[in-house]
Amino acid sequence: MPVKPTAVDRLIGWFDPVAGARRLKARTVTALLGSYTGASRGRRTLAGWQTPLGSADANTLYDLPALRERSRDLIRNYPVATGALQTNVTRVVGTGLSLQSRVRRELLGWTEDQASSWQRRTEQEFALWAESESCDCARTLNFYGLQALAFRSTLESGDCLALLPSIERAGHPYRLAVQLIEADRVSNPQGRSDLPELTAGIERDPQGAPVAYHVAKYHPGDFTGRRNEWTRVAAFGPRTGRRVCLHLYEQLRPGQSRGVPYLAPVIEPLRQLGQYTEAELTAAIVAGFFAVFVKSEADDGLAPAESATTGNVPSGAENTSAAWDGTLSPGLVADLGRGESIETANPMRPNSQFDPFCLAVLRQVGVALGLPFEVLIKHFTASYSAARAALLEAWAFFKCRRVWLAGRFCQPIYASWMEEAVSLGRIAAPGFFDDPLKRWAYLASQWVGDEPGSIDPLKEVQAAEKRLEIGITTLSEETLAYDGGDWETKHPQQAHERRVRVADGLVPFDAAQDREPPLEPDFD
Repeated sequence: MPVKPTAVDRLIGWFDPVAGARRLKARTVTALLGSYTGASRGRRTLAGWQTPLGSADANTLYDLPALRERSRDLIRNYPVATGALQTNVTRVVGTGLSLQSRVRRELLGWTEDQASSWQRRTEQEFALWAESESCDCARTLNFYGLQALAFRSTLESGDCLALLPSIERAGHPYRLAVQLIEADRVSNPQGRSDLPELTAGIERDPQGAPVAYHVAKYHPGDFTGRRNEWTRVAAFGPRTGRRVCLHLYEQLRPGQSRGVPYLAPVIEPLRQLGQYTEAELTAAIVAGFFAVFVKSEADDGLAPAESATTGNVPSGAENTSAAWDGTLSPGLVADLGRGESIETANPMRPNSQFDPFCLAVLRQVGVALGLPFEVLIKHFTASYSAARAALLEAWAFFKCRRVWLAGRFCQPIYASWMEEAVSLGRIAAPGFFDDPLKRWAYLASQWVGDEPGSIDPLKEVQAAEKRLEIGITTLSEETLAYDGGDWETKHPQQAHERRVRVADGLVPFDAAQDREPPLEPDFD
Protein backbone atom coordinates (compact mmCIF):
# COMPACT_ATOMS: atom_id res chain seq x y z
CA MET A 1 0.00 0.00 0.00
CA PRO A 2 1.57 3.36 -0.97
CA VAL A 3 2.12 5.84 1.81
CA LYS A 4 0.57 9.25 1.29
CA PRO A 5 2.92 12.21 1.89
CA THR A 6 2.07 14.22 4.97
CA ALA A 7 2.35 17.96 5.35
CA VAL A 8 5.77 17.49 6.97
CA ASP A 9 6.90 15.31 4.04
CA ARG A 10 5.87 17.96 1.54
CA LEU A 11 7.53 20.72 3.54
CA ILE A 12 10.84 18.82 3.77
CA GLY A 13 10.63 17.94 0.06
CA TRP A 14 10.14 21.56 -0.88
CA PHE A 15 13.36 22.61 0.86
CA ASP A 16 15.36 19.40 0.15
CA PRO A 17 13.85 17.03 -2.43
CA VAL A 18 16.46 14.34 -1.76
CA ALA A 19 15.84 14.32 1.98
CA GLY A 20 12.12 14.35 1.35
CA ALA A 21 12.37 11.33 -0.94
CA ARG A 22 14.47 9.43 1.62
CA ARG A 23 11.95 10.20 4.37
CA LEU A 24 9.01 9.05 2.25
CA LYS A 25 10.88 5.88 1.24
CA ALA A 26 11.67 5.07 4.89
CA ARG A 27 8.06 5.58 5.91
CA THR A 28 6.91 3.32 3.07
CA VAL A 29 9.29 0.52 4.08
CA THR A 30 8.22 0.82 7.71
CA ALA A 31 4.56 0.67 6.72
CA LEU A 32 5.12 -2.45 4.60
CA LEU A 33 7.27 -4.36 7.08
CA GLY A 34 6.06 -3.36 10.50
CA SER A 35 2.45 -2.16 10.24
CA TYR A 36 -0.56 -3.53 12.11
CA THR A 37 -3.53 -4.65 10.07
CA GLY A 38 -5.79 -2.98 12.62
CA ALA A 39 -4.20 0.40 11.81
CA SER A 40 -4.60 0.02 8.04
CA ARG A 41 -6.64 2.68 6.29
CA GLY A 42 -6.50 0.96 2.91
CA ARG A 43 -8.73 -1.99 3.77
CA ARG A 44 -12.35 -1.44 2.91
CA THR A 45 -13.48 -2.88 6.24
CA LEU A 46 -11.45 -0.26 8.15
CA ALA A 47 -11.38 2.71 5.76
CA GLY A 48 -14.45 4.35 7.29
CA TRP A 49 -13.38 3.85 10.89
CA GLN A 50 -12.70 7.34 12.21
CA THR A 51 -11.10 7.36 15.65
CA PRO A 52 -10.42 10.56 17.59
CA LEU A 53 -6.99 11.15 19.06
CA GLY A 54 -7.65 12.78 22.42
CA SER A 55 -6.45 12.84 25.99
CA ALA A 56 -8.28 11.04 28.76
CA ASP A 57 -10.24 14.17 29.64
CA ALA A 58 -10.89 15.13 26.00
CA ASN A 59 -12.46 11.72 25.36
CA THR A 60 -14.45 11.71 28.61
CA LEU A 61 -15.56 15.05 30.03
CA TYR A 62 -17.81 16.17 27.16
CA ASP A 63 -19.82 12.93 27.29
CA LEU A 64 -20.05 12.64 31.08
CA PRO A 65 -23.41 14.43 31.63
CA ALA A 66 -25.19 12.25 29.06
CA LEU A 67 -23.50 9.09 30.34
CA ARG A 68 -24.62 9.82 33.91
CA GLU A 69 -28.20 10.57 32.91
CA ARG A 70 -28.53 7.44 30.79
CA SER A 71 -26.78 5.26 33.35
CA ARG A 72 -29.24 6.36 36.03
CA ASP A 73 -32.22 5.84 33.74
CA LEU A 74 -31.09 2.29 32.98
CA ILE A 75 -30.64 1.55 36.67
CA ARG A 76 -34.10 2.91 37.47
CA ASN A 77 -36.00 1.17 34.69
CA TYR A 78 -34.12 -1.84 33.29
CA PRO A 79 -33.87 -5.02 35.36
CA VAL A 80 -30.49 -6.20 34.02
CA ALA A 81 -28.85 -2.83 34.76
CA THR A 82 -30.42 -2.71 38.22
CA GLY A 83 -29.30 -6.26 38.95
CA ALA A 84 -25.72 -5.67 37.76
CA LEU A 85 -25.31 -2.66 40.04
CA GLN A 86 -26.98 -4.33 43.02
CA THR A 87 -24.84 -7.46 42.60
CA ASN A 88 -21.71 -5.32 42.80
CA VAL A 89 -22.86 -3.50 45.92
CA THR A 90 -24.04 -6.69 47.62
CA ARG A 91 -20.88 -8.65 46.91
CA VAL A 92 -18.32 -5.89 47.42
CA VAL A 93 -19.83 -4.11 50.43
CA GLY A 94 -22.67 -6.31 51.66
CA THR A 95 -23.24 -5.63 55.33
CA GLY A 96 -20.12 -3.47 55.40
CA LEU A 97 -16.34 -3.74 55.51
CA SER A 98 -15.28 -4.10 59.14
CA LEU A 99 -11.99 -2.95 60.61
CA GLN A 100 -9.46 -5.51 61.81
CA SER A 101 -6.46 -3.76 63.31
CA ARG A 102 -3.17 -5.48 62.50
CA VAL A 103 -0.45 -3.30 64.02
CA ARG A 104 3.15 -4.00 63.06
CA ARG A 105 4.23 -4.89 66.57
CA GLU A 106 7.87 -5.51 65.65
CA LEU A 107 8.27 -1.83 64.74
CA LEU A 108 6.57 -0.79 67.97
CA GLY A 109 8.53 -3.23 70.15
CA TRP A 110 5.39 -4.88 71.48
CA THR A 111 4.75 -8.42 72.53
CA GLU A 112 1.96 -10.41 70.95
CA ASP A 113 -0.27 -9.89 73.99
CA GLN A 114 0.33 -6.14 73.96
CA ALA A 115 -0.55 -5.95 70.27
CA SER A 116 -3.71 -8.03 70.73
CA SER A 117 -4.88 -5.89 73.63
CA TRP A 118 -4.28 -2.64 71.72
CA GLN A 119 -6.01 -3.97 68.64
CA ARG A 120 -9.14 -5.03 70.54
CA ARG A 121 -9.32 -1.67 72.26
CA THR A 122 -8.92 0.20 68.96
CA GLU A 123 -11.55 -1.88 67.16
CA GLN A 124 -14.04 -1.28 69.98
CA GLU A 125 -13.37 2.44 69.98
CA PHE A 126 -13.69 2.67 66.20
CA ALA A 127 -16.98 0.75 66.35
CA LEU A 128 -18.29 3.43 68.73
CA TRP A 129 -17.87 5.93 65.89
CA ALA A 130 -18.66 3.69 62.92
CA GLU A 131 -21.89 2.20 64.24
CA SER A 132 -23.36 5.58 65.12
CA GLU A 133 -25.28 7.72 62.66
CA SER A 134 -23.31 10.68 64.00
CA CYS A 135 -20.50 9.69 61.65
CA ASP A 136 -22.75 10.78 58.77
CA CYS A 137 -22.94 14.51 58.13
CA ALA A 138 -26.67 14.09 57.48
CA ARG A 139 -27.09 11.77 60.51
CA THR A 140 -28.83 9.18 58.34
CA LEU A 141 -26.40 6.30 57.80
CA ASN A 142 -23.69 4.65 59.82
CA PHE A 143 -20.23 4.05 58.39
CA TYR A 144 -21.22 0.78 56.74
CA GLY A 145 -24.22 2.40 55.06
CA LEU A 146 -21.94 5.18 53.85
CA GLN A 147 -19.66 2.58 52.28
CA ALA A 148 -22.54 1.13 50.26
CA LEU A 149 -23.83 4.56 49.22
CA ALA A 150 -20.38 5.81 48.19
CA PHE A 151 -19.69 2.68 46.16
CA ARG A 152 -23.13 2.73 44.53
CA SER A 153 -22.79 6.40 43.62
CA THR A 154 -19.36 5.77 42.12
CA LEU A 155 -20.70 2.97 39.93
CA GLU A 156 -23.80 4.90 38.91
CA SER A 157 -22.23 8.31 38.22
CA GLY A 158 -18.60 7.48 37.58
CA ASP A 159 -17.24 9.16 40.68
CA CYS A 160 -18.20 10.48 44.10
CA LEU A 161 -16.68 13.03 46.46
CA ALA A 162 -16.44 12.40 50.21
CA LEU A 163 -15.72 15.37 52.47
CA LEU A 164 -14.44 14.89 56.03
CA PRO A 165 -15.66 17.89 58.05
CA SER A 166 -15.49 18.27 61.84
CA ILE A 167 -18.93 18.60 63.43
CA GLU A 168 -19.55 18.63 67.15
CA ARG A 169 -22.40 16.33 68.20
CA ALA A 170 -23.98 16.36 71.64
CA GLY A 171 -23.26 13.13 73.50
CA HIS A 172 -20.77 11.89 70.89
CA PRO A 173 -17.02 12.02 71.61
CA TYR A 174 -15.86 12.41 68.01
CA ARG A 175 -16.22 15.36 65.65
CA LEU A 176 -15.20 13.55 62.45
CA ALA A 177 -18.07 13.15 59.96
CA VAL A 178 -18.43 12.03 56.34
CA GLN A 179 -20.35 14.01 53.73
CA LEU A 180 -20.98 12.39 50.34
CA ILE A 181 -21.28 14.71 47.33
CA GLU A 182 -22.82 13.49 44.06
CA ALA A 183 -20.61 13.83 41.00
CA ASP A 184 -22.81 16.44 39.24
CA ARG A 185 -22.17 19.03 41.97
CA VAL A 186 -18.40 19.04 41.35
CA SER A 187 -17.97 21.43 38.43
CA ASN A 188 -16.32 24.65 37.31
CA PRO A 189 -17.90 27.73 38.94
CA GLN A 190 -20.48 29.42 36.74
CA GLY A 191 -19.83 26.87 34.01
CA ARG A 192 -16.43 28.30 33.10
CA SER A 193 -14.36 26.52 30.46
CA ASP A 194 -11.71 24.04 31.50
CA LEU A 195 -8.17 25.30 32.01
CA PRO A 196 -4.94 23.39 32.67
CA GLU A 197 -5.17 24.30 36.36
CA LEU A 198 -8.97 23.82 36.68
CA THR A 199 -10.66 20.88 34.96
CA ALA A 200 -14.20 19.65 35.64
CA GLY A 201 -14.27 21.37 39.03
CA ILE A 202 -10.87 20.08 40.18
CA GLU A 203 -7.87 22.32 40.76
CA ARG A 204 -4.49 20.64 40.24
CA ASP A 205 -0.90 21.62 40.81
CA PRO A 206 1.71 21.44 38.02
CA GLN A 207 2.39 17.78 38.93
CA GLY A 208 -1.28 16.87 38.51
CA ALA A 209 -2.09 16.39 42.20
CA PRO A 210 -5.49 17.73 43.36
CA VAL A 211 -5.38 20.98 45.28
CA ALA A 212 -9.07 21.80 45.72
CA TYR A 213 -12.55 20.83 44.57
CA HIS A 214 -15.30 23.28 43.56
CA VAL A 215 -18.67 22.06 44.86
CA ALA A 216 -22.00 23.60 43.81
CA LYS A 217 -24.44 24.36 46.60
CA TYR A 218 -27.36 22.89 44.64
CA HIS A 219 -27.55 19.92 42.31
CA PRO A 220 -27.86 21.13 38.69
CA GLY A 221 -31.00 19.00 38.36
CA ASP A 222 -32.78 20.62 41.32
CA PHE A 223 -35.79 22.82 40.56
CA THR A 224 -34.91 25.40 43.18
CA GLY A 225 -35.12 28.51 41.06
CA ARG A 226 -32.21 29.88 43.04
CA ARG A 227 -28.87 31.07 41.76
CA ASN A 228 -26.23 28.42 42.30
CA GLU A 229 -23.12 29.07 44.35
CA TRP A 230 -19.82 27.23 44.50
CA THR A 231 -17.61 26.46 47.48
CA ARG A 232 -13.90 25.83 47.11
CA VAL A 233 -12.94 22.88 49.32
CA ALA A 234 -9.25 22.23 49.86
CA ALA A 235 -8.13 18.66 49.19
CA PHE A 236 -5.72 18.68 52.16
CA GLY A 237 -5.75 20.45 55.49
CA PRO A 238 -3.58 23.61 55.38
CA ARG A 239 -1.80 22.93 58.69
CA THR A 240 -1.81 19.17 59.08
CA GLY A 241 -1.70 18.11 55.42
CA ARG A 242 -4.45 15.61 56.27
CA ARG A 243 -6.65 14.50 53.39
CA VAL A 244 -10.07 16.10 53.86
CA CYS A 245 -11.52 15.28 50.41
CA LEU A 246 -11.68 11.76 49.04
CA HIS A 247 -12.34 11.54 45.31
CA LEU A 248 -13.63 8.06 44.50
CA TYR A 249 -13.33 6.97 40.89
CA GLU A 250 -11.63 4.30 38.83
CA GLN A 251 -8.76 5.81 36.88
CA LEU A 252 -8.34 4.05 33.54
CA ARG A 253 -5.85 6.40 31.85
CA PRO A 254 -3.04 8.69 33.04
CA GLY A 255 -4.28 12.23 33.41
CA GLN A 256 -7.93 11.23 33.78
CA SER A 257 -9.71 13.74 36.02
CA ARG A 258 -13.16 12.16 36.39
CA GLY A 259 -14.54 8.64 36.29
CA VAL A 260 -17.11 7.20 33.89
CA PRO A 261 -20.22 5.25 34.96
CA TYR A 262 -19.90 1.50 35.34
CA LEU A 263 -22.56 0.91 32.67
CA ALA A 264 -21.01 3.29 30.11
CA PRO A 265 -19.72 0.58 27.70
CA VAL A 266 -23.08 -1.21 27.58
CA ILE A 267 -25.59 1.64 27.64
CA GLU A 268 -26.68 1.13 24.02
CA PRO A 269 -27.10 -2.68 24.07
CA LEU A 270 -28.91 -2.59 27.41
CA ARG A 271 -31.27 0.12 26.17
CA GLN A 272 -32.05 -1.75 22.96
CA LEU A 273 -32.44 -5.04 24.80
CA GLY A 274 -34.90 -3.38 27.17
CA GLN A 275 -36.95 -2.00 24.29
CA TYR A 276 -36.92 -5.38 22.56
CA THR A 277 -38.07 -7.08 25.76
CA GLU A 278 -40.88 -4.56 26.18
CA ALA A 279 -42.01 -5.08 22.59
CA GLU A 280 -42.04 -8.86 22.98
CA LEU A 281 -43.93 -8.60 26.25
CA THR A 282 -46.55 -6.34 24.67
CA ALA A 283 -46.92 -8.70 21.71
CA ALA A 284 -47.39 -11.66 24.05
CA ILE A 285 -50.09 -9.79 25.98
CA VAL A 286 -51.93 -8.92 22.78
CA ALA A 287 -51.69 -12.55 21.67
CA GLY A 288 -53.48 -13.55 24.87
CA PHE A 289 -56.57 -11.66 23.74
CA PHE A 290 -58.92 -12.52 20.89
CA ALA A 291 -57.07 -10.67 18.11
CA VAL A 292 -59.35 -10.18 15.09
CA PHE A 293 -59.87 -8.23 11.87
CA VAL A 294 -63.46 -7.24 11.07
CA LYS A 295 -64.50 -7.34 7.41
CA SER A 296 -67.62 -5.43 6.46
CA GLU A 297 -69.51 -4.89 3.22
CA ALA A 298 -70.64 -1.48 4.46
CA ASP A 299 -68.48 1.58 4.02
CA ASP A 300 -68.42 2.52 7.69
CA GLY A 301 -66.95 -0.79 8.88
CA LEU A 302 -67.60 -1.80 12.46
CA ALA A 303 -70.38 0.42 13.80
CA PRO A 304 -69.99 1.86 17.29
CA ALA A 305 -72.10 0.09 19.87
CA GLU A 306 -74.52 1.75 22.25
CA SER A 307 -75.81 0.56 25.57
CA ALA A 308 -78.76 -1.80 25.40
CA THR A 309 -80.49 0.22 28.08
CA THR A 310 -81.07 3.06 25.62
CA GLY A 311 -82.95 0.84 23.21
CA ASN A 312 -80.74 2.05 20.37
CA VAL A 313 -78.78 -0.76 18.74
CA PRO A 314 -77.17 -0.70 15.32
CA SER A 315 -79.10 -2.11 12.41
CA GLY A 316 -78.43 -5.80 11.93
CA ALA A 317 -77.78 -6.38 15.62
CA GLU A 318 -81.37 -6.99 16.66
CA ASN A 319 -82.14 -9.35 19.56
CA THR A 320 -78.68 -8.74 21.12
CA SER A 321 -77.80 -7.19 24.43
CA ALA A 322 -75.26 -4.89 22.85
CA ALA A 323 -73.27 -4.68 19.66
CA TRP A 324 -69.50 -5.16 19.72
CA ASP A 325 -67.45 -1.92 19.83
CA GLY A 326 -64.15 -3.55 18.81
CA THR A 327 -62.64 -3.75 22.29
CA LEU A 328 -60.64 -6.92 22.97
CA SER A 329 -61.01 -8.80 26.25
CA PRO A 330 -60.51 -12.38 27.48
CA GLY A 331 -63.42 -14.71 26.72
CA LEU A 332 -65.00 -12.24 24.26
CA VAL A 333 -68.22 -13.22 22.42
CA ALA A 334 -68.92 -10.59 19.76
CA ASP A 335 -72.26 -9.76 18.08
CA LEU A 336 -71.60 -8.47 14.56
CA GLY A 337 -73.85 -6.60 12.19
CA ARG A 338 -75.21 -7.89 8.91
CA GLY A 339 -72.48 -8.27 6.28
CA GLU A 340 -69.62 -8.33 8.86
CA SER A 341 -67.24 -11.24 9.42
CA ILE A 342 -64.15 -11.87 11.56
CA GLU A 343 -60.76 -13.17 10.59
CA THR A 344 -58.28 -14.04 13.34
CA ALA A 345 -54.66 -12.80 13.38
CA ASN A 346 -51.76 -14.97 14.53
CA PRO A 347 -49.01 -12.76 16.06
CA MET A 348 -46.66 -15.78 16.46
CA ARG A 349 -46.07 -15.05 20.11
CA PRO A 350 -44.35 -15.97 22.33
CA ASN A 351 -41.26 -15.78 20.09
CA SER A 352 -39.20 -18.96 20.40
CA GLN A 353 -36.01 -17.07 19.49
CA PHE A 354 -36.43 -14.41 22.16
CA ASP A 355 -34.62 -16.20 24.98
CA PRO A 356 -31.57 -17.42 22.97
CA PHE A 357 -31.09 -13.97 21.45
CA CYS A 358 -31.30 -12.19 24.82
CA LEU A 359 -28.86 -14.62 26.41
CA ALA A 360 -26.37 -14.07 23.58
CA VAL A 361 -26.50 -10.30 24.15
CA LEU A 362 -26.24 -10.68 27.91
CA ARG A 363 -23.09 -12.77 27.56
CA GLN A 364 -21.39 -9.85 25.84
CA VAL A 365 -22.76 -7.42 28.43
CA GLY A 366 -21.38 -9.60 31.22
CA VAL A 367 -17.92 -9.62 29.66
CA ALA A 368 -17.89 -5.81 29.51
CA LEU A 369 -19.07 -5.48 33.12
CA GLY A 370 -16.64 -8.06 34.50
CA LEU A 371 -19.47 -10.35 35.58
CA PRO A 372 -19.78 -13.93 34.37
CA PHE A 373 -23.01 -14.57 32.52
CA GLU A 374 -24.31 -16.87 35.27
CA VAL A 375 -23.72 -14.26 37.97
CA LEU A 376 -25.15 -11.41 35.90
CA ILE A 377 -28.56 -13.05 35.47
CA LYS A 378 -28.43 -15.32 38.56
CA HIS A 379 -28.78 -18.40 36.37
CA PHE A 380 -26.86 -21.46 37.63
CA THR A 381 -28.09 -24.46 35.68
CA ALA A 382 -24.79 -25.85 34.41
CA SER A 383 -22.57 -28.37 36.17
CA TYR A 384 -21.01 -27.87 39.58
CA SER A 385 -17.62 -27.17 38.01
CA ALA A 386 -19.03 -24.55 35.63
CA ALA A 387 -21.00 -22.81 38.37
CA ARG A 388 -17.98 -22.81 40.68
CA ALA A 389 -15.74 -21.41 37.92
CA ALA A 390 -18.24 -18.59 37.35
CA LEU A 391 -18.37 -17.76 41.06
CA LEU A 392 -14.58 -17.81 41.37
CA GLU A 393 -14.21 -15.51 38.37
CA ALA A 394 -16.80 -13.14 39.82
CA TRP A 395 -15.19 -13.25 43.25
CA ALA A 396 -11.81 -12.24 41.77
CA PHE A 397 -13.53 -9.18 40.30
CA PHE A 398 -15.38 -8.35 43.53
CA LYS A 399 -12.20 -8.80 45.58
CA CYS A 400 -10.37 -6.23 43.47
CA ARG A 401 -13.26 -3.80 43.93
CA ARG A 402 -13.27 -4.45 47.68
CA VAL A 403 -9.55 -3.73 47.95
CA TRP A 404 -10.09 -0.52 45.96
CA LEU A 405 -12.93 0.64 48.23
CA ALA A 406 -10.95 -0.19 51.37
CA GLY A 407 -7.88 1.68 50.17
CA ARG A 408 -9.61 4.72 48.73
CA PHE A 409 -12.43 5.19 51.25
CA CYS A 410 -12.21 3.11 54.44
CA GLN A 411 -8.51 3.38 55.26
CA PRO A 412 -8.18 7.19 54.77
CA ILE A 413 -11.23 7.72 56.98
CA TYR A 414 -9.78 5.34 59.59
CA ALA A 415 -6.54 7.36 59.54
CA SER A 416 -8.48 10.59 60.12
CA TRP A 417 -10.44 8.97 62.93
CA MET A 418 -7.22 7.69 64.54
CA GLU A 419 -5.73 11.18 64.53
CA GLU A 420 -8.71 12.48 66.47
CA ALA A 421 -8.81 9.49 68.81
CA VAL A 422 -5.12 9.86 69.71
CA SER A 423 -5.38 13.63 70.12
CA LEU A 424 -8.35 13.15 72.48
CA GLY A 425 -6.42 10.58 74.50
CA ARG A 426 -8.96 7.83 73.87
CA ILE A 427 -6.32 5.74 72.09
CA ALA A 428 -2.77 5.50 73.46
CA ALA A 429 -0.30 5.63 70.57
CA PRO A 430 3.08 7.06 71.63
CA GLY A 431 4.97 8.61 68.74
CA PHE A 432 1.95 8.62 66.42
CA PHE A 433 2.34 12.29 65.46
CA ASP A 434 6.12 12.40 65.69
CA ASP A 435 7.36 9.40 63.72
CA PRO A 436 5.85 8.57 60.30
CA LEU A 437 7.10 4.99 60.62
CA LYS A 438 5.27 4.48 63.92
CA ARG A 439 2.18 6.12 62.48
CA TRP A 440 2.28 3.62 59.62
CA ALA A 441 2.70 0.76 62.12
CA TYR A 442 -0.31 1.89 64.19
CA LEU A 443 -2.57 2.29 61.14
CA ALA A 444 -1.85 -1.15 59.67
CA SER A 445 -5.18 -2.91 59.23
CA GLN A 446 -7.34 -4.97 56.95
CA TRP A 447 -10.96 -4.52 55.99
CA VAL A 448 -13.08 -7.63 56.08
CA GLY A 449 -16.43 -8.08 54.36
CA ASP A 450 -18.97 -10.81 53.85
CA GLU A 451 -17.78 -14.23 52.77
CA PRO A 452 -18.02 -15.24 49.08
CA GLY A 453 -20.26 -18.22 49.83
CA SER A 454 -19.94 -21.72 48.41
CA ILE A 455 -21.85 -24.14 46.24
CA ASP A 456 -20.90 -27.26 48.20
CA PRO A 457 -20.06 -26.36 51.84
CA LEU A 458 -18.87 -29.89 52.67
CA LYS A 459 -16.26 -29.85 49.93
CA GLU A 460 -15.13 -26.37 50.99
CA VAL A 461 -14.65 -27.48 54.61
CA GLN A 462 -12.78 -30.61 53.57
CA ALA A 463 -10.48 -28.52 51.37
CA ALA A 464 -9.83 -26.12 54.27
CA GLU A 465 -9.08 -29.03 56.57
CA LYS A 466 -6.56 -30.40 54.07
CA ARG A 467 -4.87 -27.02 53.70
CA LEU A 468 -4.50 -26.78 57.47
CA GLU A 469 -3.17 -30.34 57.64
CA ILE A 470 -0.33 -29.75 55.17
CA GLY A 471 0.45 -26.34 56.66
CA ILE A 472 -0.20 -23.95 53.77
CA THR A 473 -2.74 -21.85 55.67
CA THR A 474 -3.78 -20.90 59.22
CA LEU A 475 -7.00 -20.93 61.21
CA SER A 476 -6.98 -17.15 61.09
CA GLU A 477 -6.83 -17.12 57.28
CA GLU A 478 -9.47 -19.83 56.90
CA THR A 479 -11.83 -18.09 59.32
CA LEU A 480 -11.33 -14.84 57.46
CA ALA A 481 -12.10 -16.48 54.11
CA TYR A 482 -15.10 -18.37 55.50
CA ASP A 483 -17.16 -15.59 57.00
CA GLY A 484 -14.83 -12.63 57.48
CA GLY A 485 -14.61 -13.35 61.21
CA ASP A 486 -11.75 -13.18 63.67
CA TRP A 487 -10.36 -16.49 64.89
CA GLU A 488 -9.06 -14.94 68.14
CA THR A 489 -12.59 -13.79 68.96
CA LYS A 490 -14.21 -17.12 68.15
CA HIS A 491 -11.71 -19.32 69.99
CA PRO A 492 -12.53 -18.21 73.60
CA GLN A 493 -16.25 -18.47 72.90
CA GLN A 494 -15.84 -21.92 71.37
CA ALA A 495 -13.76 -23.11 74.36
CA HIS A 496 -16.38 -21.76 76.77
CA GLU A 497 -19.21 -23.47 74.91
CA ARG A 498 -17.26 -26.73 74.88
CA ARG A 499 -16.67 -26.68 78.64
CA VAL A 500 -20.32 -25.93 79.38
CA ARG A 501 -21.59 -28.68 77.07
CA VAL A 502 -19.22 -31.25 78.61
CA ALA A 503 -20.20 -30.18 82.13
CA ASP A 504 -23.89 -30.54 81.29
CA GLY A 505 -23.39 -33.93 79.65
CA LEU A 506 -24.31 -32.76 76.15
CA VAL A 507 -20.97 -33.92 74.73
CA PRO A 508 -19.65 -37.45 75.49
CA PHE A 509 -16.56 -37.39 77.66
CA ASP A 510 -14.64 -39.50 75.17
CA ALA A 511 -15.11 -36.79 72.54
CA ALA A 512 -13.66 -34.20 74.87
CA GLN A 513 -10.93 -36.19 76.61
CA ASP A 514 -8.28 -34.51 74.51
CA ARG A 515 -9.36 -31.23 76.09
CA GLU A 516 -10.18 -32.36 79.67
CA PRO A 517 -7.54 -33.86 82.01
CA PRO A 518 -8.28 -37.43 83.15
CA LEU A 519 -9.78 -37.88 86.62
CA GLU A 520 -7.38 -39.05 89.34
CA PRO A 521 -8.44 -42.39 90.94
CA ASP A 522 -9.63 -42.15 94.52
CA PHE A 523 -8.05 -44.96 96.71
CA ASP A 524 -9.42 -43.69 100.00
